[in-house]
Amino acid sequence: MTLPSLLLVPGAWHKPEHLQLLIDDLPGIDVQTVALTSCGDDPKALGDMYSDAAVIRAAVEAIGGPVVVVAHSYGGVPTTQALADASNVKSIVYLAAFQLDAGDSLLSSAGGDPAPWWEFHRQEGVGDFLTVANPVEVFYGDVDRSVAEKAAAALGYQSYAATTQKLTAVAWQTIPSTYIICEADGAIPPFVQELFAKRADRTLRLNSSHSPFLSQPSALAQLIRHELSLP
Repeated sequence: MTLPSLLLVPGAWHKPEHLQLLIDDLPGIDVQTVALTSCGDDPKALGDMYSDAAVIRAAVEAIGGPVVVVAHSYGGVPTTQALADASNVKSIVYLAAFQLDAGDSLLSSAGGDPAPWWEFHRQEGVGDFLTVANPVEVFYGDVDRSVAEKAAAALGYQSYAATTQKLTAVAWQTIPSTYIICEADGAIPPFVQELFAKRADRTLRLNSSHSPFLSQPSALAQLIRHELSLP
């Protein structure tokens, strides 16, 4: 059986390179990733949630054939915005992700309050941005220390505007979705993920931190392979 392609969408601050261990555990799969515009190494050149959605939509259209999209964390927001009428998307997998509804933003879904580990940087004229106070603890609690430190060093700056922009389209209302709850998550509390998962058609679980693509890539790859094989 020919499996669909796989598109991986990273979360805030993260880049495609953070997903390489997972990609290595998916041999034989057509795996593609996107670099989100809202994250980058130049805080003066960051995009926003809507430009992230455009990048995701373009990647899906370039694939052409059937595709499963796996969105991590913030990546769930522009994925939901981008794919409402994408005819070749077989399913969306929300990995410890924000599975939001129309009119929601990431910030509003968190009660309007920034996370205590967000570091806010005001930038007149080009848009405010965020860094992370303690990424190893927040994102990588069960990741090998050397791997976690390397991942933290590779994080980019994150657009603040992207966290405030509201959804105007909702892909999971018309496309099947699966939610993977990370039960030892230090970034998005598991009880919050449980609420998001109520919007999905299926719920799966990993006893992992926020970043199973680094701590448990083989286990995550197994779940994804199963998702790709579903009729």
